Amino acid sequence: MKLETPAPTDFSDEQKRYLEGFMSGLQVSRVGRNIGVAGAGAAGEKVGAEPAGPDAAHIKAQDRVTASGKKLCDQEKFKREGHPFDAYERLKDLARHNAPPTPADNFRWRYYGLFYVAPAQDSYMCRLRMPNGILKQWQFSAIADLAETYGGGYTHITTRANIQIREIAPKNGVALIEGIQDIGLCSRGAGADNIRNVTGTPTAGIDPQELLDTRPYAREWHYHILNDRSLTGLPRKFNVGFDGAGRIAVLEDTNDIAFSAVEVKDGFGLEPGVWFRLGVGGITGHRDFARATGIIVKPGDATRVADAIVRVFIDTGDRTNRLKARLKYVLDGMGVEKFMAAVEERMGRKLVRAPAAAIAPRPNFDRMAHVGVHKQKQEGLNWIGIVLPVGKLTCEQMRGLARVARDLGDGEIRLTVWQNLLLSGVHDDNVALAAAAIEKLGLAIEASQIRARLVACTGNTGCKFAASDTKRHAAEIGDWCESRVDVDTPLNIHLTGCHHSCAQHYISDIGLLAAKVPGAGEDETVEGYHLFAGGGFGPDADLGQEVYRDIRAEEAPRTIERLLKAYLKNRASPGETFLTFSRRHDGEALRRLAEAETST
Repeated sequence: MKLETPAPTDFSDEQKRYLEGFMSGLQVSRVGRNIGVAGAGAAGEKVGAEPAGPDAAHIKAQDRVTASGKKLCDQEKFKREGHPFDAYERLKDLARHNAPPTPADNFRWRYYGLFYVAPAQDSYMCRLRMPNGILKQWQFSAIADLAETYGGGYTHITTRANIQIREIAPKNGVALIEGIQDIGLCSRGAGADNIRNVTGTPTAGIDPQELLDTRPYAREWHYHILNDRSLTGLPRKFNVGFDGAGRIAVLEDTNDIAFSAVEVKDGFGLEPGVWFRLGVGGITGHRDFARATGIIVKPGDATRVADAIVRVFIDTGDRTNRLKARLKYVLDGMGVEKFMAAVEERMGRKLVRAPAAAIAPRPNFDRMAHVGVHKQKQEGLNWIGIVLPVGKLTCEQMRGLARVARDLGDGEIRLTVWQNLLLSGVHDDNVALAAAAIEKLGLAIEASQIRARLVACTGNTGCKFAASDTKRHAAEIGDWCESRVDVDTPLNIHLTGCHHSCAQHYISDIGLLAAKVPGAGEDETVEGYHLFAGGGFGPDADLGQEVYRDIRAEEAPRTIERLLKAYLKNRASPGETFLTFSRRHDGEALRRLAEAETST
C-alpha cells in the first residue's frame, strides 16, 4: 500500500519533522528485518543484489549480523537507511527552518562534525579535524571569527589536540561547517563511527630529541581517510596516534592504532634506523592500553598498515552492541595474533617482527614541555607553551594569539593533547615580548605542577552524558589546592564527566570520574566523583586504583588537598613522585594517610 501525504504546506514545521521521523522509522524497521534493498541509498536495486560501491563492506557486515539472527543496533540501522553523506540537503533544510534534528539525524550530522547536545544545550557543538593538531595563525583567527559569528564566542581545546566550537544554533550549522571548509580545514568525519582527528607529536619537526617528524605521516593518513568513503561508517569510532618520541607525550597508547617511533639497532637481521612500533586496541576508558604486537612498520608504510587494520575491523567489529563495538573487543575475542594474521592476509604479505632487544630505549618525556619556553632544534628559536584555563579560549584571546604567532613566531599554532597550545619559531630576541603579549591576553606561560596538567572534559554544561560540571570543578580544585599545597614533582589531575572518559581519568596521577552521589536528604543525589590514583602513560602506563567513592563535588578540592599533603609528608624521598608514592599503597592505605591530614 502506498502511503500518501498532503503537500508540505498543510503541515507545521513540527508536524513535518514528526512525519519525517515516522517514515524514517518505518524504513529503518524494514532494514532491521533485512527487508529492502541491499545497500544504503540503493533505490532501484533488486532485493538480495550483491552490495557494490564504497559502502559494500559495511553492508555485507550488516548482512552477516542479520543472517545470523541478531539485530543491528539503531546506529547501524540509521547508516543503512540513509548514508549521512547522502543527506546534506536535509541538513540544509533543517538549517533553513532552524529546526533540531531527529535522533537518527543527530547521529548522521556527526559525520559532518555537528553534535546536537540537548538537553545540556539547545544547540550543536562542532568538532574540527587538523592532522597532527597543527594549523596556521590565520586559520586560528578565522576559527575565532566563526565561533563568534555562529557559536557562543569561545572555543575548547580538546584532549585530541583539536578544537570544539559550541552553542551553534541549528540555523547556523551549515554556514559554520562550510565556513570551516572555506579556510582550508574541515569537520568531516569528526564524529560518530569514523576515524577521528589524527594526533601526532605537537613539536614535530622542531623537537631536539625527536626520532621522527610525525607531520607527513599524520597528514597522509588524514587525507587518505577524507578521500575514501569506504573508511567511514565503521562499527564504532576509531583513533590513531603518531608519536615521534619528542618531549611532549601524545598518549598514542590510548588509541586504537598506536604508532610509536623507535630506533632499531643493528645486528638483529633487520634494517637499522627509525621505525614505528605498532600497538593496537587502546581505549583506557575501557581499561586497556594499546596492546603490543611485536610488529615494526617502516614510516612510509604506516598508512597502508593502518588501512588494512581498519578494514579488518570493518569486517569483524560488533554492530549489535555499541558498548562492545570498539577494536578492543574484537581483540578480546580473536586475540592479537589472529587479528594481525588477518591484517597480513589482507595486505598480502607478512609484517616485520622485532625482538625487544632490537629496540633502543626511547627518549623520556618531559611532563612540563607543553608549558613555558623551550629551545627548538633550530638554532636561536623556541616554542612557547601557553596555559589555558581547562582548555577554554575566548575569541579575542584566539585572535591575539594568532597575532603573536604571526608577528613573533613562525605563524603556526600547535595544539596538544594536554588541552593547551604552543607557539613555535619564536626567536630568542622575541621571547620576552611574546610572553608579555600572551600575559596581556589574560593567559600565562608558567604554571604550578597542579595547574599545568589540570585536564577536564566539557562536563554537563555542554554534554548530555556528563554527570558533573567538570570544567568548573577542575578550576575550583586548582584554585583551592594551588594556594595550599606546594607540589614540587609532576602531577596530573584529570576530571571526566562520564564512562566515555574523554579526559582519560584512569591514566592520571589523580583521576576523577563524575557520578551522581548521595546528597544530604534521603533519595537525593548531587554532583560528585569517584577518585582514582596512580594512573600513568608511556613507560609508566597503568590504570589508577579507586581510592574514594561518592565524593560530593564541593568536597573534591579538600579531599585532593589532604591526599597531596599525605604524599608530601609520607613520601620516601624528596624526589619520589606522586605516581610512585600512590603505587606503593593500596586504596585503603591512601585514604587512611589522607584522613590523617587536615584541610585548611
